[in-house]
Amino acid sequence: MHSLRGEMAQQGIQLDQEKLSCSICLDLLKDPVTIPCGHSYCMSCIKSYWDEEKESYSCPQCRQSFTPRPALVKNTMFAELVEELTKAGLQSAAPDHFYAGPGDVACDFCTGRKLKASKSCLVCMASYCEQHLQPHYNVAPLKKHKLIEATSKLQENICPRHDEVMKIFCHTDQQSICYLCTLDEHKGHVTVSVAAERAEKQTELQGNRQKIQKRIKDGEKDVEVLLQRVEAVNLTADRAVEDSEKTFKVLICIIEKKSAEVQQKIRFQQEAEVSQCEELLEAKHQEISELRIKDTELEQLSLKEDHLHFLNSYHSLTHLSESKDSPSTSVQPKKCFEDVMVAVAKIRDEVCTALSEKETKSPEKSPETSSEKTPVRINEVGFQEPKTRAGFLKFACQITLDPVTANQFLFLSKNNRKVTLKSEAQLKPWIHPETFLNWWQVLSSNGLTGCCYWEAKWSGNVIIAVAYKDISRTGSRRECGFGNNVKSWALDCDSDGYTFRHKNKSLSVSGPLSSRVGVFLDHRAGSLSFYSVTKTMNLLHRVQTRFTQPLYAGFWLPGTAGDSVEVCEL
Repeated sequence: MHSLRGEMAQQGIQLDQEKLSCSICLDLLKDPVTIPCGHSYCMSCIKSYWDEEKESYSCPQCRQSFTPRPALVKNTMFAELVEELTKAGLQSAAPDHFYAGPGDVACDFCTGRKLKASKSCLVCMASYCEQHLQPHYNVAPLKKHKLIEATSKLQENICPRHDEVMKIFCHTDQQSICYLCTLDEHKGHVTVSVAAERAEKQTELQGNRQKIQKRIKDGEKDVEVLLQRVEAVNLTADRAVEDSEKTFKVLICIIEKKSAEVQQKIRFQQEAEVSQCEELLEAKHQEISELRIKDTELEQLSLKEDHLHFLNSYHSLTHLSESKDSPSTSVQPKKCFEDVMVAVAKIRDEVCTALSEKETKSPEKSPETSSEKTPVRINEVGFQEPKTRAGFLKFACQITLDPVTANQFLFLSKNNRKVTLKSEAQLKPWIHPETFLNWWQVLSSNGLTGCCYWEAKWSGNVIIAVAYKDISRTGSRRECGFGNNVKSWALDCDSDGYTFRHKNKSLSVSGPLSSRVGVFLDHRAGSLSFYSVTKTMNLLHRVQTRFTQPLYAGFWLPGTAGDSVEVCEL
């Protein structure tokens, strides 16, 4: 039995490996079972395969079906055979893993189906599987040969001109050559053996590796420093947030306390004023009662026929006491709390000014990373929209109109700050893609972000708007017209009043009619406000939304020739 085992292991190992492999897992049979058609599989493999089938059970190879599901019994003969072959040296691996496939290096000495090569010999210039490699381990002369991992690039070591192994390196031409090359085209060149050149380059390689490793260590130190810096920045930021939160809580407490004190003061003043009014009220009621009694007595006296009695009583009854002061002169409710309200308003203005001017500052950017300058600063802290024109003027920005975007019927003047509708189109040598073709509209040159304020003086029928730059220049009114799509917000101004337009929807707006309209934009807060500017600022309409791009001021003159609008100098 032992001799049979050895003979099988040496002569029939490749055949047995294929015959004793499971066609499902491609590995040697484990707990082999034979199904009724005669094919054998691992017990776990065929079980799993049949578990996926429902009504009929078939053989994965010949597709023969069985009903009912066959009982599986271990094939003891196959099991013993697999065990014996494994002991004889057969590896429990997929048979295909022994053979060279696409991309593998094949043994140069195998006949028929070639096995994978495990080593390549730089002296023999051939590749060997484990079986054919044994002489290199056992034969003394072959032991000196240089073995490397199996490679398909052995032919690169052969001189294409002389078909000899290239063992020489030419310094002059910086290439490997064979000894015959030194006799003709490389004659007289500086040459060394490839081994010597390799040794020299190996030394250089080590030097390069040392430089790289040093840079890696330096880089790792830099990474550590940066990580520490990130940690420090995060800790500092957390502390700053915590401290600022505490500070604002203190401020809120101070304001709430001051508010309570002011309310208490107002209530005390209220009680005093009301008490005074009640006293005057009681006195007036008393005076009115006395006067009514006096009036009744005089009425009765007027009816007396006795002249002597009338005259005697007249002087006493007609004597009237002086009237009490009128409440209109002694009590003035508005002035009672005027001082308090003025003081509160002053505190409010001072706080708002402080918060708007002393905004949180971010670190300065380097010239390489700084962005373009915006028209105004973005307020970072609890900003409230100004109440007075002087407050708005702090955010004034310069608006100029872009001639490229202007429709051909629009005429720009005053350094591109005024636009007038003409009855005839202006001839242009060519139409720019940014020009509004179908509608008498124009956009500003500069995009608007942050907090911006500007004023426009209009006459006739003018639509004052803001829009994204990518609003359509050609197409229907809904696509291009300011206020008729999602990319623009507009206030229609004419002699009949104002109308706000957005997404093709209109809303009548009430407010004092003025030829000057103020527009305030807080881009970050998503706030857009239109004001009628007279002696005071009168809010016409405010939009609260979320802006996703910079906005551009725009004008639309849908009326008649001569209508105009001008951006005011502030």
